[in-house]
Amino acid sequence: MNKVSIIIPHYNNYSIINQCLKSLLKINYKNIEIIIIDNNSSDDSFLKIKNNYNNIILKKSHKNLGYAGGCNLGASFASGDYLLFLNNDTVHSKNFLNHLVATLDKDKNIASVQPKIKNLNRKDFFDYAGASGGYIDYLVFPFCRGRIFDTLEKDTSQYDENSNVFWTSGTAFLTRKSLFMKMNGFDQKLFAHMEEIDYCWKCNLSNYVCVVNPGAVIYHEGAKTLSYNSPMKTYLNHRNSLILLLTNYQFLTVIKVLPLRIILEIISSFRELLNFRFLHFIAHYLSLASIFNFFYLLKRRRYINNIRVVGDEYLFKNNLIFSKSIIFEYFLKRKIFFKDLFD
Repeated sequence: MNKVSIIIPHYNNYSIINQCLKSLLKINYKNIEIIIIDNNSSDDSFLKIKNNYNNIILKKSHKNLGYAGGCNLGASFASGDYLLFLNNDTVHSKNFLNHLVATLDKDKNIASVQPKIKNLNRKDFFDYAGASGGYIDYLVFPFCRGRIFDTLEKDTSQYDENSNVFWTSGTAFLTRKSLFMKMNGFDQKLFAHMEEIDYCWKCNLSNYVCVVNPGAVIYHEGAKTLSYNSPMKTYLNHRNSLILLLTNYQFLTVIKVLPLRIILEIISSFRELLNFRFLHFIAHYLSLASIFNFFYLLKRRRYINNIRVVGDEYLFKNNLIFSKSIIFEYFLKRKIFFKDLFD
């Protein structure tokens, strides 16, 4: 039975981490260690965790490292063969980890596996952050089996088969520690949002596969650390998506894709303006400024080219990257459910 290190970054709000830990203590898989990285919480979370939970590893960062940095720090303390990266606002079925471990055990070419992620407040529905496995379109806009943009599907077992996916959700995914370290972990400059997509993209380029095992089920509350309405969330999502586009694709693909992506960013910004979300409007242009961070982008491209085993065409051919625009399919063709995309 492989040891699993469960790594949970935390920032403020003891009640959610308390609920998460109580749930974890009831799971059936027992060869675990729980590592909590407190990202310099401004409340009393750290002391409450320390006083109420003895059998965990609790570390406090001197600054907020974000999800990416918090997970990397947690991984540095991990002694497990496998790493489970987990959000602090999750509740878990008792056997979810058994399913995830069994998936990695059976095939060494599997880089990561996620559970089915359902919404904690509407338990019949998929959750926004991962649902039943993630994809991106060619413009690097993410979507999921069970969630496209703000449309959440009701779970009627329509995505209950194990399947290869492009990315596994940072809400909860299991990976091999050896591979995570080989890939230099998460890119800490991403801070939060899409760092798991970047990690999975690198794994796919190295000819590993990422999968979903819907037999494992967890529930996610969502947006308890950074609100869905936060301009910072808009900035991080759009900036990080652009960074991945500029660095993870081969150069010719970037040249083909970038102009349309910039146009869509501008259109999206004016949509924010029309909705009087002025700070979100500005966030789009701050994210576009990432294009000019040349040294960082070249460093990323150099690293990714060194680990690349397969080309972009392989990912398109195998439908891991959706070759159409999810924006056009969703908003113009009204294909709001995942099952309609590949007809």
